[in-house]
Amino acid sequence: MDPLNFRTLDLNLLRVFDEVMTERSLTRAARKLSLTQPAVSNALRRFRDVVGDELIQRSGQSMAPTPRALALWPAVREALRALQEVLTPSTFVPAQANTTFVLAMADATAAQLMPGLIEVMDRDAPGVSIRVVPLTTRDPRRLLEKEEADLAIGYFPAAFADLTAREQAGESVAFSHQRLYSGEYVCVMRRGHPLADAPLTLDRYCAARHLLVSFSGRPFGFVDAALAVHGRERRIVLTVNQFFTAGKVVTHSNLLTVLPRHFVGVTGMADQLLLRELPFAVPTVHVDALWHHRLHRAGAHQWLRATILTLAQTAQ
Repeated sequence: MDPLNFRTLDLNLLRVFDEVMTERSLTRAARKLSLTQPAVSNALRRFRDVVGDELIQRSGQSMAPTPRALALWPAVREALRALQEVLTPSTFVPAQANTTFVLAMADATAAQLMPGLIEVMDRDAPGVSIRVVPLTTRDPRRLLEKEEADLAIGYFPAAFADLTAREQAGESVAFSHQRLYSGEYVCVMRRGHPLADAPLTLDRYCAARHLLVSFSGRPFGFVDAALAVHGRERRIVLTVNQFFTAGKVVTHSNLLTVLPRHFVGVTGMADQLLLRELPFAVPTVHVDALWHHRLHRAGAHQWLRATILTLAQTAQ
């Protein structure tokens, strides 16, 4: 975009572009903007002339953004959000708020944080609601990008490694994160398990039958990666996507599983379970909050993040 084009740019074109990218449909974008579809098409053509490149291409019966559009969109969306916050500043007053937050997290994390968060809401923000959705990935950036969650809480090593690499390369990143606490994972078995009274050696661990908690359903986790360093593997006979389910199954079987130490105490099954240290080193599991930059300065989101951080630190 040359300086002349930028000086004469109609900011409404940015709003149309953002809505089309969000909806991936000219018809739906026109409805959201209270415009006609020809008006939306015309605005896209004008914006295309400004940037000097195609933004939309046909893909069968639908439309798809070009690589140029995908590259422009994060900056355009962030600029619109920042402009809106400057022009219409708002102070978040918890006692007067009527807001719903969507949080993505595993059941073990929810068991750690939600009781305290509900107490705070009852006391300070009775009009606020929380909706917890399942965490089905170790990289929730797409979930946050699509605005399907306001905040993701969990262990996201691959996502953070990618964000760090991008930052070190001088690229802008669209996400921020905050360390909440560090978790310790332990081997869990039922009381009366054949291994209950014997030292849990690496050989015995690998020879046992195992249950894996996998949010994505992929039959390989960080424990398996740690075993691979030693040239070992374990026999996984069952994969589930919830820690509570894993604990329940273990109480009625000879399967071993790996659970966060803190979680066992809140399952209601602690008296039926034995905890053993893993017979090999595993990475420290850091639990972080991850959010999109578009919400970084929002008063409601700042309150939510600060509240959850305080609860996480208090619970340790």
